[in-house]
Parts: sequence; structure tokens; C-alpha cells
Amino acid sequence: MTEGQVSTSANALLEYVASLFHAAGMPLDDASFFAWSLVQSNLWGIDSHGVLRTKMYVDRLRKGAINPRPNIRKARGELAMEVWDGDNGAGPVVGKAAMNRAIELAEQYGIGAVGAFHSNHFGAAALYARMAVDKGMAGLATTNVAPNMAAPGASQAVVGNNPIAIAFPTFGEFPFVLDISLSVVAGGKLLLASQKGEKIPLDWATDSQGRPTDDPAEAFKGFLLPLGGYKGLGLAYVVDILCGVLTGGAFLSDLRGMYKYPDQPSLTGHFFMACKLETVMSRQEFQSRMQAFIDQIKSTPMWDKGKEMLIPGELEYRTEQARRAEGIPLPASLYQELLALGEEMGVTPTI
Repeated sequence: MTEGQVSTSANALLEYVASLFHAAGMPLDDASFFAWSLVQSNLWGIDSHGVLRTKMYVDRLRKGAINPRPNIRKARGELAMEVWDGDNGAGPVVGKAAMNRAIELAEQYGIGAVGAFHSNHFGAAALYARMAVDKGMAGLATTNVAPNMAAPGASQAVVGNNPIAIAFPTFGEFPFVLDISLSVVAGGKLLLASQKGEKIPLDWATDSQGRPTDDPAEAFKGFLLPLGGYKGLGLAYVVDILCGVLTGGAFLSDLRGMYKYPDQPSLTGHFFMACKLETVMSRQEFQSRMQAFIDQIKSTPMWDKGKEMLIPGELEYRTEQARRAEGIPLPASLYQELLALGEEMGVTPTI
């Protein structure tokens, strides 16, 4: 634990954040899942998508930007593909419902795809891809966000840094989980760096004029830069087509960023897929082949003998083991913000 940090247990933090969301008007089950999505992200070490955002979400619930009791329902589609209306609910609540439906369709058809519109920020995409893994399936989860990423050389954002998560079961200690946003870094990392008073690398983002900056506060007013240049930019367009164009929801500049429009629904769209692997291969055969795949990667020689090859999802697994044992580290300023929010809402602190 470094100076300026406070450690708290995952269970205590989960209970407290769930109580805050419940006090803001959410049913307890939804509040608990919403809180779990944040705390689980902290456990994985994805602090940019964790309880850092609690106050923003609570404020949006109280202002009506997030519908605390949405009527999430099927809007259109048939057979293995559907589109659902999230009724401006919390992103994790809408995401959970849509991914569960994709899993149900995959059980029936071997593959299931569900898009969602009228939603809000859903946190870490891995949360939903892993829901399929928990059922022995492969999972994919994507979401669009308001334009926050500039094309290389541009002075205006054109598309969001739209994340993609893809997960496969390994039937071992941890699943294979690739979760990436299509910018060099997620916007939450700018917020985290700002809270810590740290500089950022010059290739992360630009200021509001499109010029490189190492100041996270200036970068937060500006634009993220795409991962891999035009390759990441093109993939971000693909995600927006899946989540916005195909669902019939908002896309590109019609989306509303929650920081720029704190009083309004984000109109976010999501797209989920689940694949029942046993449709084409037995669990035993897939497990054996996946293990051979991992073994080959892990056996790759390293020029630095102190380093090792890690499988996507492995670092998060190790971080979770450590944080469950030692506690989740929070910046002292964030810890005080959470306590102040609870006092304001009449929620007894448990952290």
C-alpha cells in the first residue's frame, strides 16, 4: 500500500456501493449487480472502470439520466438474433439482461446474438463476455460510446474508443479474456491519473485542439488517440455499426457522453454474442486443444529471463487473488468521496 491510499475489503466495498445505488432508487438486486460490476473491475485491477465512477453514476440516477427501474424488453428480432430496448437503464443492468438472453439463444441455436439500445455506460466489457464463459460458452461483448477519439491528425473527435471483449473457457484457473478499448488507453485512466496527480504519456491523448499533451486534465477535455492508428479507428467504426446502426439506436455524434451531458441518458448501444462450443466440439476436446494452445504460448522463449508470457486474463486473475487477500487499494481522495456520498445519502459506511 502506497502513501495516499486506503485499503478496503471487496465484500465491504460491494455492500457499501450497492447501498448507495439502492438509496438512489434502484431495486436491491439491480443495485447489487451494478455495484458488483464496479468492485469486480477493481479486483481485476481495472480501476478505471471500478468504484472510481460511483459518484457519477449516483448523480445520474438521482437526476434521471439513468432510469433506476427500467422496463428492459425485446424490441425486434427472431431466431438466434434479437434487439432489446434498455429503457435508459444502468448499463450493467441492461448488459446483464441482454447477455443472459444471448446465452439462452445459444443454448437453443448454438449461437446467440443480442443488441441493445437506449442504455448507458456498462463498465468493463469483460464482465459480460465472462458471463458466457461461466456457462461453458465463448462470449463477445461490445459497446459504443460518444465520440472521444480523433483520427490521426484530426482536430475533432469522430468516433468512440468502443471496447471489445472476447472470452473463451479454459476450464482451468482462469478463462482466456481479451478486453480492449480501441484507443491507446481508456478514458478512465485519464481520470485516475488526474486523481493521482500524475502525468500521462504523450501518445495517449490530445488536448482540445488535437495536440499531444501529458496533462490528464487537458486530455480529458480533448480526444483519445486510436490504438494502432487507422487499424484501431476502423475497428471502432465496426463496433459502432454493430451497437448503433444495426440495433436502430444512436451512433457517432448522436451519442451523449455522460461527463458532457450528466443530466441526460447516454443512448448507448451494446452488442453481445454467445457461442455454445459443444455444438461443434466436446468440452473435453476443446479443453485439451485450448490447453495445448496455452502451453505453446507459455513456452515461448524470452530474451529477458525474468519475464514470462502471460495469457489474456491471467494478470487479472493474479490481481484478483492478491486483492481478495490484501484488500482493494483506493486513492485516499476517492475513499473520502465515497464516505461523503454515503453521509449525504444517509448510508452507513461499511468500508
